[in-house]
Amino acid sequence: MAVDTESVKELRARTGAGMMDCRNALAECGDIEKAIDFLREKGLAKAAKKAERAASQGSVFSYIHTNSKIGVLLELNCETDFVAKTDEFKTLGHELCMQIAAASPSYVSAEEVPAEQLEREKDVYRKQALEEGKPEKMLDRIAEGKLKAFYEDNCLLEQNYIRDPKVKVKDLVVNEIAKMGENIVVRRFVRFAIGA
Repeated sequence: MAVDTESVKELRARTGAGMMDCRNALAECGDIEKAIDFLREKGLAKAAKKAERAASQGSVFSYIHTNSKIGVLLELNCETDFVAKTDEFKTLGHELCMQIAAASPSYVSAEEVPAEQLEREKDVYRKQALEEGKPEKMLDRIAEGKLKAFYEDNCLLEQNYIRDPKVKVKDLVVNEIAKMGENIVVRRFVRFAIGA
């Protein structure tokens, strides 16, 4: 199928993908909407492969809320200094700082939550379910289900993105990995709040 230049430009503007990737996606799919889905799937697969690569460059980002009562420091890593200096990377760092200021997570990911805290949470959920009259054989399953909500409240990457609640923060990062072509890792953060 012949691909016109205007369609390639539109697809590129909408996805941020490379010119040749856009041309190939349009040639294979036939229309822009299908090509967008194709590029997203391809980008997510590439992002998963990139997650294994070392991310030893990056930047430290800061954010002070307008009332000067909340502040955030964030270390965001990537593979090269070149990517760390791009506007897209800086925008991602700023967005993540705002997410941390607004949603107040305690951990970067579920893997960081200490085992003792998880057991404590599970015990609380089991006791709540028992008091609600749930059968004992269901308590562990109920506790596991409630842990998902705990992760969404307390782990940055599991939270719903403040600008689009249909998107998880981890998906936001994965989409940027696909666009920038490098592994990106949220290494650590600290959130300061007056009186907290």
